[in-house]
Amino acid sequence: MSITERAVNNPAAVAVAVAIITLFGLFSLKGLPVQLFPDIDLPQISVFAGWRAASPKEVESEILGPMEEVLQGMPGMEQMSSNAFNGGAWINMEFTLGTDMQATLMEVIGRLNRLPSMPADSDPPVVNMGGGGGGANQALSWFFVQLLPGTKGSIEEYGQYITDTVKPKLESIDGVAGVQINAGAPEELQITIDPYRAAEYGIELGSVAARASRSTDVSGGFVDVGRRQYTLRFEGRYDPMQFKDLILEWREGRPIRLGDIADVQVARGKKTQIAIQNGNPAMSLRVDRANGANVLGTLTLVKEAVAELREGPLAAVGLDIQQSFDASVFINRAVTMVTNNLMLGVLLAVGVLWLFLRDGRATLLIATAIPVSLLSTFIVLELTGRSLNVISLAGLAFAVGMVLDAAIVVSENIVRLRERGEVPSLAALTGTSQVRGALLASTATTVAIFLPVLFLQDVEGQLFADLALTISIAVVISLVVALTILPTVAGSWLKPKRLKKGEAQGWSKLAHSLMKVSATGTRRVILIAGLVSAPLLVTWLLFPQMDYLPPVKRDAVDAFLQFPPGSNVETNEKEVISKLVDRLQPYMDGVKEPALKNYYILTWPGGGTIGARVLDQSRVGELLEIVRNEVLVDIPDFQGFAMQGNLFGGFGGGRDISMHIQSADQAGLYAAAGEAQDKLRATFEGANVQTFPGIELAEPELRVIPDDSRINEVGMDRRGVASLVRTLGNGLWLGEYFNGENRMDIIMRAEGWETPEQLATTPVVTPGGEVVPLSELVTIERATGPGQIRRVNGRRTVSVNLSPPDNVSLETAVAQIKADVEPGLRAVLPADGSIQYGGSADSLREAIETMSRNFVMALFILFLLMAGLFRSPKDSALVIMTIPLAGVGGIIAIRTLNLITFQPMDLLTMIGFIILLGLVVNNAILLVDQTRQAERQGMGRHEAVENALRIRLRPIFMSTLTSIFGMLPLLLLPGEGSVIYRGLAASIVGGMAFSLVFTLLLLPCMLRLGKAKQVATSTPETAGRTALESVA
Repeated sequence: MSITERAVNNPAAVAVAVAIITLFGLFSLKGLPVQLFPDIDLPQISVFAGWRAASPKEVESEILGPMEEVLQGMPGMEQMSSNAFNGGAWINMEFTLGTDMQATLMEVIGRLNRLPSMPADSDPPVVNMGGGGGGANQALSWFFVQLLPGTKGSIEEYGQYITDTVKPKLESIDGVAGVQINAGAPEELQITIDPYRAAEYGIELGSVAARASRSTDVSGGFVDVGRRQYTLRFEGRYDPMQFKDLILEWREGRPIRLGDIADVQVARGKKTQIAIQNGNPAMSLRVDRANGANVLGTLTLVKEAVAELREGPLAAVGLDIQQSFDASVFINRAVTMVTNNLMLGVLLAVGVLWLFLRDGRATLLIATAIPVSLLSTFIVLELTGRSLNVISLAGLAFAVGMVLDAAIVVSENIVRLRERGEVPSLAALTGTSQVRGALLASTATTVAIFLPVLFLQDVEGQLFADLALTISIAVVISLVVALTILPTVAGSWLKPKRLKKGEAQGWSKLAHSLMKVSATGTRRVILIAGLVSAPLLVTWLLFPQMDYLPPVKRDAVDAFLQFPPGSNVETNEKEVISKLVDRLQPYMDGVKEPALKNYYILTWPGGGTIGARVLDQSRVGELLEIVRNEVLVDIPDFQGFAMQGNLFGGFGGGRDISMHIQSADQAGLYAAAGEAQDKLRATFEGANVQTFPGIELAEPELRVIPDDSRINEVGMDRRGVASLVRTLGNGLWLGEYFNGENRMDIIMRAEGWETPEQLATTPVVTPGGEVVPLSELVTIERATGPGQIRRVNGRRTVSVNLSPPDNVSLETAVAQIKADVEPGLRAVLPADGSIQYGGSADSLREAIETMSRNFVMALFILFLLMAGLFRSPKDSALVIMTIPLAGVGGIIAIRTLNLITFQPMDLLTMIGFIILLGLVVNNAILLVDQTRQAERQGMGRHEAVENALRIRLRPIFMSTLTSIFGMLPLLLLPGEGSVIYRGLAASIVGGMAFSLVFTLLLLPCMLRLGKAKQVATSTPETAGRTALESVA
């Protein structure tokens, strides 16, 4: 007994199953986490090591080089990029997908433990999984704590209060993985020496450092005193106030104390960063989400906690906290847009059904496949740990038309038999059994098409696996619905009805007209040649430009800032940041339009960023022009680059092309990078072209060159002079001080000079008691050097980054670079120089190779499946031949779309063509199956083909048009994130429309080639079992 017979004989069980699906589907829908994108596994590990007051060259040789040496050759590592900058080094390692990252993390830690001794005042390496940011989509939200006007002190003074108040409150929320607070420079125990007073007393600075660093507590162990045991401790560590009483020397019976030549205080280190939000000094907070957390639910709880903090402990001390980046805003807009399009698609698809059937009950019966299939999909998504996001919701929207296919075929066949006057129950069983084999074949091929996408392991595969999974689940469930629920209901609910004579004649006339097109052998040859060659030619001529990921824009403008080389924080704040604030504030206050919702400015040594959000999201383009042409201009020696934020940027989808220029010759490397930058700006006018690191070599340096003979003459050595220079600079690290709660560095620095000339005349006390100016021991030269040193896979590198104009695809840009820029660049490269491409350009190349393989694999899978189902490689080949040709419809649709808006062949559009294969094959299977059934019943080849057309024309038109109209809203309606699906929808809608030509003209023409074998008429039972067996 088949599944259909079981269902028809037990309608109560079917009703219970539907009720259970509805209940658990709604329950699953409520429990599914809602987020913007699926969780992406980025196999990266980052390492950071700080070394205060060290220049990039020293960091490279003493920190970066040793770490790279021990980390080289990690299993599965694809690339290691590193940067040395003032005060530290950073390494990012990218691994192949599938690497066991937990084991890799342990190996990285183990290798770093084998590092040779590092400088005493350097920080131990800090290892982070996921590139230090927890992955591309782990930042839940950004907040800024503002210092309100009238509040005393600076925002940095409240750093510890904010850390103690805000951090534990937010981290206690379920779904929050952690809170990162940029609290500024940490507190230090600062010993600030006056070198002139030290010289007056004859105190050598080296001896001061030695004495101050040796003041430590010492444990003497445990001693027995009578009946009790005592801990013996030597309290030798000075607290900050006692440091002033440290006796350095005795002169004429009088002690010379540290306080006589120095000031001692606990204070924050030198300010290196600036943070401003909405015109007020601020401190930034990043809230990270835990894996699997419901973004919307967690954000709601975070906002509630922030509101309590704002009105309570923060307001009490004159602080405010405001949100900057709110993912829920875009999530709600995108989810609402997709949901509305889904509902509109349902209405359109149901409308198409009614136009064909003109029967309310039959239309409603077919439409039941939509809610049952979607609710079942929610259950499976919940069981597999997936989420509701813009990708999975898009899959549901695309599935609306697809889930109707099986229901249309079954219901239409039942209705056709009812129109002939069959009894309802018999019509339900017979109608279902006649098409069961074809439906199994079409469902199997549709699901098989998605297998390559489901098993893609790179970022693209992870990103779009939800699309493939949701469609596959919905299509499989729709088959079960078509074979069980529809026959059960149809048998008792549909009223007896005969097809009107005009309608029946209409489909017969259309079938006859289609047969006349290929009536003769000559016509068939011409038709086959034309319908095969023309699409191939059109595809070759009109193939769109290739791109990576769709440019999903946020309603925000991001700007990247480059300050004058060597400018300090105070100068940047006074000459640059204050002007930027003055220019943005009128828009924030609503005096000028478009009004801003918020903005922030963050800076770090050498650079910074601006983020501005507009109240009216439709005016973000105006804001971009204002930032470019009004805010970032007319500031001397300053550069700013503005662009609209891209939501796909975290996955490498920021539409950037990176030219990695490598050489050990630093001067030649920087010259070649400068040449590349100039050529790219000339080739792509108005495009954003930046180098990383900067190539000006204009970071000012004071190079102190030792005079060994004079140094030895006064009883010193290079090491002592180097410590002296550190003391005269950012300060010499002496150790750490623990106050019971926090550790702080002990820093000794000497002040009293502001110019290189004053530095040269600074008095130095030698070990022999002689006082000499520093210029006697060293030569001080003004010079310039790099602000950062970048290395990729162990080689010095400068990356020249290009963001092509919005109307230029990545494929076109890369081709233009290789043709117009690279040849001239290679002419000026040093002998050991090389050029590598990275960024989205490299990702595009890999994606094209992957998708091409998947396309061929999908065709091969289809061929094997249909060859097995038809039991005929020939029939399988006939169907396969018509499938790729339908792609010309998608190509023409994309080209037509380009007349309105720029639409390249991006990755999601490529996936649309793979989906198209599974949709187009369904109609072809119906036609071939019906033809072979008729031949088994004794019909001639031509009569069998015409009979198949007459019977299957209506379901073919119905399923094709419902699929087209179900996806049409995603193609035509604008909205937040609509650009994600536009190319995919265009390829499918255009391909489905053109597929009718190939299914109804080319396939019958091919089927009429050759002669049918004469076979005995089979019984209905035998025909049902061998419905797909070929007799050709």
